[in-house]
Amino acid sequence: MNGLENKITMITGAGSGIGRATALRFAQEGARLCLVDRVAVDALEGEFPNGTQFLQADVSTQAGIDTCASFMDEHGIDVLINNAGITRDKSIGKMSREDWDQVIAVNLTAVFELCRAAAQRMREQQSGVILNAASVVAHFGNFGQANYAATKAGVIGLTKTLAKELGRFNVRVNAVAPGFIETPMTAAIPEKVLDQIRSKPPLARMGRSEEIASAYAFLASDDASYITGTTLNVDGGLVLG
Repeated sequence: MNGLENKITMITGAGSGIGRATALRFAQEGARLCLVDRVAVDALEGEFPNGTQFLQADVSTQAGIDTCASFMDEHGIDVLINNAGITRDKSIGKMSREDWDQVIAVNLTAVFELCRAAAQRMREQQSGVILNAASVVAHFGNFGQANYAATKAGVIGLTKTLAKELGRFNVRVNAVAPGFIETPMTAAIPEKVLDQIRSKPPLARMGRSEEIASAYAFLASDDASYITGTTLNVDGGLVLG
């Protein structure tokens, strides 16, 4: 992709799934990577170029946010990809305040905190790209995911607002809304349920992590230089209903 070479790129939730696929794609494009996960990500070291930075940080905590912000202060930041996310699925009658708070902390509050940290540096350098992980469930909800859907709808609202605030500093802010994607998280779903999921989008299959990574790479590149405040649905047409 045009313009990604040597870009200092921080990716949260980089240890597996979409985050790992995105890290591999940006490595191919020549970006300078900082990979963040709450579990040790240096086990991935052999998969990435020399100079890749690995941060073990829980972004739902102030200590984790401070670790990421310190990296930005020391090394700079050109692209921030807020990919980290969790689920705590239960219907509203069974969902506890803890279930709610945990998902809000990782999926929304951490996104706000890291956007705020990156925006400070990007305003000063008059350039930058912030990409946030939304979801198609933000558009139409999903049974048992009141917490998750609320965070992803919040991410879209945050993304649009920051695009308006930061555009005059030449900082672009966009979101990617994946549909049903094959990841370690979905691997535990019974095959019968997976068949139902595959039948829903017009393309009649689940997406691959690499396809989400391609969307991030495009939005971070100069090829998307006039795109900001948008949410790119990568869902096989699922939102068409």
